[in-house]
Amino acid sequence: MMLNSWRRSRTTIGMWFAAVLLALAGPCFADIPSGTATPAPYYVFQHVVYQNDGGMPDNRAYFGRILHHIAAHIAATDGKVEIRVVNFAAGVTMFQMARTDEDLRTQIDALRAKGVKFLVCRNTLNGMGLKVEDLYGVKAEDVVPSGVAEIARLQGLGFVYVHP
Repeated sequence: MMLNSWRRSRTTIGMWFAAVLLALAGPCFADIPSGTATPAPYYVFQHVVYQNDGGMPDNRAYFGRILHHIAAHIAATDGKVEIRVVNFAAGVTMFQMARTDEDLRTQIDALRAKGVKFLVCRNTLNGMGLKVEDLYGVKAEDVVPSGVAEIARLQGLGFVYVHP
């Protein structure tokens, strides 16, 4: 019961946030007449932190979507982006699954090759009884003390927060 209430609250907050962003972005869209080409360069260099805390009930589908969104983000900005993905809670299972899922490994490796840094929460590792060796491609230097605190730290450094 509490979980459904939490999901509704999260959805309501997300919808409210999207409406505010759209309202603020409205004047930006008004500057580009419809039917005209996008001015070049459209995007300036971006610093972005993605949150990956899983996507129950189908984590595998969620992981595929988030990795696809990140690849599309890189393509849309012509690579003018620094991306960190902070993985905690159920999001860490992406690296467990990647040990046996070739498609997931390929997506993760392709993003790493483009400079995406995947960070993993030490609190989650401890809570799940996992070691770095249990996770595909994760090294000791990829582990941060706290996933949530890392997102806040990165935001303080100017990274924009995205939770697809």
